[in-house]
Amino acid sequence: MADPEPCKIQNDDTEEQSEQCEAEEKPPHLHKQQSTQKRGEKRPFTCSLCGKGSMRKSDLKKHMSIHTGEKPFTCHQCGKSFVRANILKNHLLSHSGERSFGCDQCDKTFVLEVYLKRHMKVHAAVKPHVCTSCGKSFALMQTLQVHQSIHTGVKPHMCFDCGKTFTTSSDLKIHQRIHTGEKPYKCSHCDKSFAHLSSLKTHERVHTGERPYRCSSCKRGFTNLPNLLKHKKRCCLKRST
Repeated sequence: MADPEPCKIQNDDTEEQSEQCEAEEKPPHLHKQQSTQKRGEKRPFTCSLCGKGSMRKSDLKKHMSIHTGEKPFTCHQCGKSFVRANILKNHLLSHSGERSFGCDQCDKTFVLEVYLKRHMKVHAAVKPHVCTSCGKSFALMQTLQVHQSIHTGVKPHMCFDCGKTFTTSSDLKIHQRIHTGEKPYKCSHCDKSFAHLSSLKTHERVHTGERPYRCSSCKRGFTNLPNLLKHKKRCCLKRST
């Protein structure tokens, strides 16, 4: 059997991935629980895919969902699914419309204070997490970990339908919609739905009339960047002849 093919997500759903990461942020009590474990303490339950050890069998079972993509806890309002019940509980707050914790440096708001604290590191001048391979530094440890996959080539999240591998679980979840046909993003103007947040935003411009991508030569507007680039090729060709 051939080695799984490493793959990068080709769409630009960075906002969607950010939301997924925010929802999957470990609650404070889990960080506290992990810090009480003694360094070097034997972990008898080992993952057969990546070698990570766990103290309890139940922890190993939760960890395995990272590789399998299994997310048994589903939001009945939007269809998004999560690894743990407490993550789903945090996610449900996003539907209440209550984002009480606002950033004083930008217009972002958050449902939990822990999310705001993590976000504030983006504005901090200090970037304590340094890549040992290239020297690039990051405000967040998880951003560094994702970056390091560029050097290591490690993509631990594998799709069991086609064998493609991904750097993060959110990338894997987005990819799996190809196989499941899941389209969680519904248009508020019509009955169409989409697999990716960026596709929904582009489609909604049909209803709103918004054309944010504008040709610098003729000032014609377009709903998405690919259409602008196609137009530019034709426009520049005409101007040169």
